[in-house]
Amino acid sequence: MLRMNNLSKVYRTHMIETHALRGFEIHVKEGEFVTVTGPSGSGKTSFLNIAGLLEVFSSGEYLLDGVDVKNLSDNERSRLRNEKLGFIFQGFNLIPDLNLFDNVDVPLRYRGFNRGERKDRIENALAQVGLASRMKHFPAELSGGQQQRVAIARALAGSPRLLLADEPTGNLDTQMARSVMELLEEINSQGTTILMVTHDPELALRSQRNVHIIDGQVSDLVRISPSLVAA
Repeated sequence: MLRMNNLSKVYRTHMIETHALRGFEIHVKEGEFVTVTGPSGSGKTSFLNIAGLLEVFSSGEYLLDGVDVKNLSDNERSRLRNEKLGFIFQGFNLIPDLNLFDNVDVPLRYRGFNRGERKDRIENALAQVGLASRMKHFPAELSGGQQQRVAIARALAGSPRLLLADEPTGNLDTQMARSVMELLEEINSQGTTILMVTHDPELALRSQRNVHIIDGQVSDLVRISPSLVAA
């Protein structure tokens, strides 16, 4: 699903160069649930932005579902991002003046789905996250955990092959974080590949594989045993 080989990302100003990623190597198979950990400033955000086609890389190779993204135009990158990827952010990023139905609808309108298909996708996605009965409520009427579930529904409505989650439990208490993690595990069990950045070691242990990044490089890749995940 995702393959990066010898990838680098350099931020340049007129005075200095900052190497966010260097010699970066990672392969993620279709259907995997991979967590990404590492200290602040290690390169996790740069990696996730490049994986999500939100930033370009300086050198190396990146294949997304078999497509070499290096020489794609902006329009081609946008099309690939819309067709293949879903995003979940720490801050939910819901529009406060729109109800849940309309919040999930926003990215679907940009995709050009007709009204009937959008309605089906929205209702199915909200049902999947357990909020079908609240689709006419507004974000302020929900708990933090419920708002994150809406954000997940918004990503799922587009039927992504790869779900990129950036600290999706960072603003939640422990109980809500576990609930959101259980939902992500369920989504993964249905075939969606998930890449999740987290600082929570408990959540990292629940994934199939943990990739640890230090100084812009993969430090280690820990395969979690099924028995440990079940425990």
